[in-house]
Amino acid sequence: MTDIRKEIEKRRTFAIISHPDAGKTTLTEKFLLYGGAINLAGSVKGKATARHAVSDWMEIEKERGISVTSSVLQFNYDGYCINILDTPGHQDFSEDTYRTLMAADSAVMVIDASKGVEAQTRKLFKVCVMRHIPIFTFINKMDRDANDTFELLDDIEKELGIATCPINWPIGSGKSFKGVYERGSGKITVFADTEKGTKEGEAREIPLDSPEIDEIVSEEQKSQLMDEIELLDGASAEFDQELVSKGELSPVFFGSALTNFGVEIFLKHFLSMTTSPLPRMADIGVVDPMEESFSAFVFKIQANMNKAHRDRIAFMRICSGEFDAGMEVYHVQGDRKQRLSQPQQMMAQERHIVDHAYAGDIIGVFDPGIFSIGDTICMPGKKFSYEGIPTFAPEHFARVRQVDTMKRKQFIKGINQIAQEGAIQIFQEFNTGMEEIIVGVVGVLQFEVLKYRLENEYNVDIILENLPYEHIRWIENKDIDLNKLVGTSDMKKVKDLKGNPLLLWVNSWSIGMTLDRNEGLELAEFGR
Repeated sequence: MTDIRKEIEKRRTFAIISHPDAGKTTLTEKFLLYGGAINLAGSVKGKATARHAVSDWMEIEKERGISVTSSVLQFNYDGYCINILDTPGHQDFSEDTYRTLMAADSAVMVIDASKGVEAQTRKLFKVCVMRHIPIFTFINKMDRDANDTFELLDDIEKELGIATCPINWPIGSGKSFKGVYERGSGKITVFADTEKGTKEGEAREIPLDSPEIDEIVSEEQKSQLMDEIELLDGASAEFDQELVSKGELSPVFFGSALTNFGVEIFLKHFLSMTTSPLPRMADIGVVDPMEESFSAFVFKIQANMNKAHRDRIAFMRICSGEFDAGMEVYHVQGDRKQRLSQPQQMMAQERHIVDHAYAGDIIGVFDPGIFSIGDTICMPGKKFSYEGIPTFAPEHFARVRQVDTMKRKQFIKGINQIAQEGAIQIFQEFNTGMEEIIVGVVGVLQFEVLKYRLENEYNVDIILENLPYEHIRWIENKDIDLNKLVGTSDMKKVKDLKGNPLLLWVNSWSIGMTLDRNEGLELAEFGR
């Protein structure tokens, strides 16, 4: 038993969130360098070298230079086993990120020092707050001219409503960026510049009162630093581990992922401030990760990860106990016992079959089409369900038709499989008897991905006709008669794949009018 406990205790599972271009993928790669998982960081957009970032593997990602799907990366560092969930930065793929955050125990928020908090960060942050998970802030790109440091912190506090506690403090930015002052030790860490793709860089710690400082930092910078330290000690929140663990205080770090400046300092602090896997809420109460009995939930499904095999992988977050490759498990929603086929762990698209995995780990298993997002897997005889993963409301809608009507079968299969991954949501018109399909997405770029994937993976050409609807609500009342519902002229009644009734509107004010006209009607912004 002690071995299982030891294995679980050394696990750290976190997601990295940011606005596009804040440097998230570069930071992920540097973590992997420190863990010895890769030897050379690939240039994310393929500018410096022809390699693509290790965490971007889908064809369309390589073409566009953006992360479309979440990658799962595992590596070891300093006695810890670290699972990084790298998420798409682009807001059109935030649905994938929401679900990934459900599988993480903490989040690292990467902010561009010259831009501060951007729209996407705000949206994702709200999900972290909803889950009360610890949030760590890495203010990146200090090697470029940055905003005023106090303004950056103020921005985080105002925009995101969380207190901040700088663990270190930058000295200058851009060409005059000299290093960071470590508040805990009272020393300055200075770095010699490192080559872009390596981790070797001279990091030296020098006490603030050492004469050597004067050779590195100008008189003006030193005097500014002393003023800022004084101001910080008086104005910023004190470090409080309990508040960090509750997600109410965010420790802040400064650095540059591109030049490796401050990355390892951040990683070390992060590991000491986070805990091993957290307990999870289920319908039987809280499940302790240290329990010997294996349990997990599906948070992501990805089809066609390997073009040659046309396979489908269900990603599971292990919540308790130890997974053994040969064991028989119980799939709660499918009400069946089974063995999980080809259990594997990922290093981007590099996979290796695993014999054992523990609470906190992410495993991918072959899915013949039986799993759905949010499903619970546990030991036979246990039978319980973890809390569901919310389905977020799409904001863009289109009617979709296949060009060649003879390919109806491939079309239905393809669109259903992509919908099961959660990237798109499919609706059918209510009571029309027509086979028209309406697709809803969180971001318009998802339409492009849908078209691309149906053509390339299922050999089906489609026509998308944009619809004017922008607002959708699930109907909470189970006994509602949709035929008798009094709506507005811009309202459309639809149902989802599970047969649940939903309403679409063009204008936001129509939602209130519909509620006024139907006494007792209850609407929800996301489905379960």
